[in-house]
Amino acid sequence: MNEEEQRLKQVRTYAIQCIKEETDATLNLINQLDENFDKAVSLMFHCTGKIVVTGVGKSGNIGAKIAATLSSTGTPAFFVNPLDVYHGDLGVMTKDDVVLALSNSGQTDELLRFIPMVLHMNIPIIGMSANPDSLLAKYSTAHLKVWVEKEACPLNLAPTSSTTAALVMGDALAVALMCVRNFKPQDFAQFHPGGELGKRLLTTAQDVMRSDDLPVIPKEMHLGEAIIHVSKGKLGLGVSLDNGKVIGLITDGDIRRAMERWQAEFFDHTVSDIMTKEPKTVLPTTKITEIQQVMHRNKIHTVLVCDEERHFLGIVDHYSCML
Repeated sequence: MNEEEQRLKQVRTYAIQCIKEETDATLNLINQLDENFDKAVSLMFHCTGKIVVTGVGKSGNIGAKIAATLSSTGTPAFFVNPLDVYHGDLGVMTKDDVVLALSNSGQTDELLRFIPMVLHMNIPIIGMSANPDSLLAKYSTAHLKVWVEKEACPLNLAPTSSTTAALVMGDALAVALMCVRNFKPQDFAQFHPGGELGKRLLTTAQDVMRSDDLPVIPKEMHLGEAIIHVSKGKLGLGVSLDNGKVIGLITDGDIRRAMERWQAEFFDHTVSDIMTKEPKTVLPTTKITEIQQVMHRNKIHTVLVCDEERHFLGIVDHYSCML
């Protein structure tokens, strides 16, 4: 076996080493958090404009992702390449903004030439670099130290651990801001209305419930007849009402267990003998995600939709929630 083949046999080992080194690098960020992180979050939280994220090269790629994460979690942000600032893009910035500048060295020439323009506009700068003595750190209102011992790259050259650490620090800022803002799932859905997640978070019981040909059965009905109604309903259940309000629920499982227990006497019993008198109900405005939690928690596949006075409006089953 030649040397190349030997290296090919060890690719999983290389991957494990890389993952371990990048994991260690991100965990080491915990010890680097200080009052500057608190100040950075405060600046971003109180920002009345937008967060302008900037960086060059790999730092720019990470910055673009951080800007996207901030925007989708309630903190308006956009990415600007400092090279474009010299050609008119400076016009998008206002004195109400905050700049988040990324540079591993803190000495990136293209970025540093952008800094004086920001300072001239009296815009606060949050710097993110490995060097707390860098020029970027010196001119930052708050400086986030993101230092890694070495890159996961075997040559210690390609940005690997450093970019991962910067990305994690950006996520830490976004998550901290979400908590400070008390950001809710429905807020997240408003920023993601077109995807599956947005649909699941915005869709309510009223949007998906079955409201026609509902399997309503009187509580006095004998079980032999109730079987027919439950079967016709094709939902595996029957609902008993009193003046339009839910008073009980039977399922095909209830019927099967009753047949096993009473056998020949089964047909002598009525719906009221086996019905669940307090079935799980939800309001028409209940979100699908909440309904799924109710189903999972109670190990059921169907919930009844009622108004606040328990008037029966419809049924939502497990399949209705699969948007």
